[in-house]
Amino acid sequence: MAKVSFTAARVNGHTCPADKSQAFLWDSKATGLGLRVTAAGAKAYIFQGKIHGKTVRVTIGDPRNWGIDDAQEEARRLQRLVDKGIDPRERRAEEQASHAARQAERLRQDTTVKDAWDEYVQYLRTKTASKSKRPRSERYINEHISYTSHGGEPKKRGKGKTVPGPLWPLMTLNLGELTGRRVAEWLDDEGGQRPTAAAYAYRMVRAFVRWCEGKEKYQGIIPADVYSAKDVTDAVPRVGHRSDRLERGQLAAWFGAVRQLPPVASTYLQGLLLNGPRRGELEALQWEHVDFRWGSLHLKDKVEAQGRTIPLTPYFASLLRELRRINETPPNIRRLKTLTDRGEAWEPSKWVFPSPTSESGHITEARTAHARALDAAGLPHVTVHGLRRSFTSLAKARWLDAPAGVVAQIQGHKPSAIQERHYTNRTLDELREWHNRIEAWMIEQAEIKFDADASKKGPQEAVDAA
Repeated sequence: MAKVSFTAARVNGHTCPADKSQAFLWDSKATGLGLRVTAAGAKAYIFQGKIHGKTVRVTIGDPRNWGIDDAQEEARRLQRLVDKGIDPRERRAEEQASHAARQAERLRQDTTVKDAWDEYVQYLRTKTASKSKRPRSERYINEHISYTSHGGEPKKRGKGKTVPGPLWPLMTLNLGELTGRRVAEWLDDEGGQRPTAAAYAYRMVRAFVRWCEGKEKYQGIIPADVYSAKDVTDAVPRVGHRSDRLERGQLAAWFGAVRQLPPVASTYLQGLLLNGPRRGELEALQWEHVDFRWGSLHLKDKVEAQGRTIPLTPYFASLLRELRRINETPPNIRRLKTLTDRGEAWEPSKWVFPSPTSESGHITEARTAHARALDAAGLPHVTVHGLRRSFTSLAKARWLDAPAGVVAQIQGHKPSAIQERHYTNRTLDELREWHNRIEAWMIEQAEIKFDADASKKGPQEAVDAA
């Protein structure tokens, strides 16, 4: 191949013939140095040599970025490698691997667990869950945020400041410092103070580490046994299943105290006991999903993507009618003026259980109100989720002996028995017969005088009529 002495004019004037896809110009001063130009006009300095009888070609760079002298010196360096039997491409791959290792080490030194955790939370917020193929709930996202909070903020309710979340001690570590030993020590500390939260936080950490291993920039930074080492698994608190629930003899005291709460919290808590849903399912209930005419509620469901429909029982319907009346009543003149000054217009809330202080617009936390009612009634602690357990146990007890399939379908439990899974899917009217019976029995035990025929007037009128 003919060679010429590279000059700026020759480099700039080199073009590709119309009948070719690329053309080369070879330098006479530096062995193996060439200038390649494509039909599209893209130019690049290249090096070409032979190693073990095979042609090796390496791109050096664009002439706009490489001077002729620099390109010649680079070609000479590559030729020296070839003379030693070293493939420049392999050397480049080694250098790239070394660079990647240095980058990983820099991440190891500089990236904190909190930095990666914030990115992980954003992933949870924007991607669907792998099993259900549905977006993750707002409560689930907020738990990942609150568990890593540093605390020290004024409480939204009550006096004092918030305490650090269970995962906060790990957040200040660098990713490379998140070792099995550190996690085991953290579990020992947290498990002694709040074992249930520590066990849940451990599962969060396990999912987080697996996510990091799937991200190229975080691979290899966190030790592989950070959650599976024996001292870690031994330190995970053994938390049994909760069994808190209301007993038959406690219903009168519980209903008496809960009915004294503000209407939204009162109806919400009674709805959990009378229908047995998951709390998030009832929190997100909208008026468009309440059918007073045909007596049904359509709830979001953890198992079924399309949700589930359950009967709207008479007493609970009367409570919802009162909430709807309150919701559709315009505020006083002062409140309307405040809204007008802000450039806002009043309109009824779309949520059945609205909350003016919640970012979502609906109630998200009823534990404080429930604890106040339990204290007023002199009852032992029962969690909000314990009301769902109460519905199950009371409905299946010998006083009612409701079929397990009925209770499971109302509550949205995934069927377990073969017959329930494959053959029995009860209609709304079939569910209504048992659900009305369950509600009637509960309010009877609660000593609530309720006239179902007068229930459409509202709960107070129904009680007065009774």
